Amino acid sequence: MTETAEQTRVIGPVIFLGAPGAGKGTQAKRMVERYGIPQISTGDLLREHVSMGTALGKRAKEVMERGELVPDKLVCDMVEMRLNRKDCERGYILDGFPRTVDQAKWLDGVLAKRDFFGQVIPPVVVDFTVSYNQLFKRLTGRRSCPNDGKIYNVYFQPPKVADVCDDCGAALVTRKDDTEEAITVRLKSYEEQTKPLAEYYRRQGRLRSIDGEQASEAVTAQTITAIEAAR
Repeated sequence: MTETAEQTRVIGPVIFLGAPGAGKGTQAKRMVERYGIPQISTGDLLREHVSMGTALGKRAKEVMERGELVPDKLVCDMVEMRLNRKDCERGYILDGFPRTVDQAKWLDGVLAKRDFFGQVIPPVVVDFTVSYNQLFKRLTGRRSCPNDGKIYNVYFQPPKVADVCDDCGAALVTRKDDTEEAITVRLKSYEEQTKPLAEYYRRQGRLRSIDGEQASEAVTAQTITAIEAAR
């Protein structure tokens, strides 16, 4: 496959902020396709280390089995190891990291010592803003097919027959973390811990806010503009 100009240019670090359900994952996948850089999710990193049985993974598994949050030091060590891989040499998208101002300060220190083909590049930070009511509907309305993983939403993209997959007829399921109780906890945690990150990066002049309630294609176009205007 022939590489495009976008897939050979240096992009540097890109950070996606936004509450659960804001659309970070969807937009990250589109940027991966456009620029040929990896999407780095701390959830994926944790699962990878645990499944591979690495030293970090074993320590994380012990913590999670006790029902505790994985400490910053463990998460940061996993992120730093991931950033050292060759596929990150032109840039990468951090999806779900940093989650706290302390993690952001740690990341600033790492990026200040890391160069992309001879140049130190500060991060572009894109904040996808979505109202609480919209987030709640996006998350509580989400249903998935247990066979093929196809995602529906009872409010925005319902199946043709209620609670049944259009393609295979399987009964749709709701993820455990998409119940009203779980979502209330997730959104409260975001409000308390992660939302202050937006102000942190705004003070640095790095934040680009995008209305995540627009059509998905419009959000993608503005995300591309935000990244390329900074590069």
